[in-house]
Amino acid sequence: MKQSENQMGTKAIFPLLMGMSVPPMISMLIQSLYNIVDSIFVAKLGEEALTAVSLAYPLQNLVLAVAVGLGVATNAAIARNLGAKKSEEANDAAAHGLVLTGVHSIFFILLGIFFTKPFLQMFTDNPTVLEWSCQYSYIVICLSFGSLFHIEIEKMFQATGNMFLPMIMQGVGAIVNIILDPIMIFGLFGFPAMGVRGAATATILGQFSACMLSIILFCRHSGGLQIHMKGFRMKGRIVRQLYLVAVPSTVMMSLPSILIGVLNGILGAVSQTAVAVLGVYFKLQMFVYMPANGIIQGMRPIISYNYGAGAKKRLHETIKVSVLVTAVIMAVGTILFMGFPEPVLSLFSATEEMQKMGAQALRIIGTGFIVSTLGTVFAGVFESMGKGIASLIVSLLRQLVIIVPCSLMLIKVMGVAGVWLTFPVSEAVAAVVASIFLYRMMKKI
Repeated sequence: MKQSENQMGTKAIFPLLMGMSVPPMISMLIQSLYNIVDSIFVAKLGEEALTAVSLAYPLQNLVLAVAVGLGVATNAAIARNLGAKKSEEANDAAAHGLVLTGVHSIFFILLGIFFTKPFLQMFTDNPTVLEWSCQYSYIVICLSFGSLFHIEIEKMFQATGNMFLPMIMQGVGAIVNIILDPIMIFGLFGFPAMGVRGAATATILGQFSACMLSIILFCRHSGGLQIHMKGFRMKGRIVRQLYLVAVPSTVMMSLPSILIGVLNGILGAVSQTAVAVLGVYFKLQMFVYMPANGIIQGMRPIISYNYGAGAKKRLHETIKVSVLVTAVIMAVGTILFMGFPEPVLSLFSATEEMQKMGAQALRIIGTGFIVSTLGTVFAGVFESMGKGIASLIVSLLRQLVIIVPCSLMLIKVMGVAGVWLTFPVSEAVAAVVASIFLYRMMKKI
């Protein structure tokens, strides 16, 4: 742990940031790949199957939001305490994170059992789509404990400066999923053809594999963290500190789920194809935002550590370098979405109508990628400094407050194109607000 502490406080920022960002960037790209592969295989079953899985995405993303929200809070608490040389506080934060992850696992079992069907019924009256979406959702929600624990342990590794092992964990889960997808969906090698149920089962088995590996690796390479569960008692102070970051972070991560659910309702009243296009977009945009989030993941422990140590100059430099690198990633995404939408959409066995509508959507939404750099990076900075509310406000502006009311108005005037236009507009507004917040915070340090 001493080595990672020293490098976060002393090593040159650019090589430090890239060294800590590339492994999570690779793992996130792998994650994006297996989500895309999942959709490509499901699309072979028809547009109804693809729509069914798209409707389940908000519930899946809610699981991810809760896992990452608590993970980010644990990560920030551990790194800040390491920077302030408080190793016992760091250990306590890690222990509380694991216990709370167990509580969240029970919550999702209950949510999956009682809430899945009523939720999905709000967005489709097609009985086949509803049945398939329920089949998929029951499995991925009720059995999500593997994902929850794997992500929590991943964030604990990252807090100590270890980015390599989380990449291995993520990669193993993705490989298991990709291998099992065609086998379980189409019934290869003597397995029964399970359709969308097979896609969900492959996903869960991939997550469980990553979880088991993460537990084994953490027991052997904890990065200096020492977690003792014997005689463990919850401390209200630590729980409060964690949830002050975890709740806003979870809400932020849940916003895509809420947004997709609302937009599915708005678009579904006009076209089921538009719903499928929206689902495909959110799968594709992960190839852009996941590498950017890899930079932010690498940035977080550096920001938290140096904020805890009071190193203002390194804070400034870390933010500057993170913005520049993320902007380059977003520029590449803009080129791909605006220049080559048709070849990308063809991967999803898109109908002619879906090709036309999807190309328009990707081109319009892609115009907002570069400006979104400020909102995404600064939100990560706020979380790392323990300023969860500021991060939440920026994310609400990016993903809900502007998009939903504007979509309701513009769809009546411009059709579905009006919905796509709200994405770049919201990014521009959020970028301005985030910049103002950061300027004020840095003046107080």
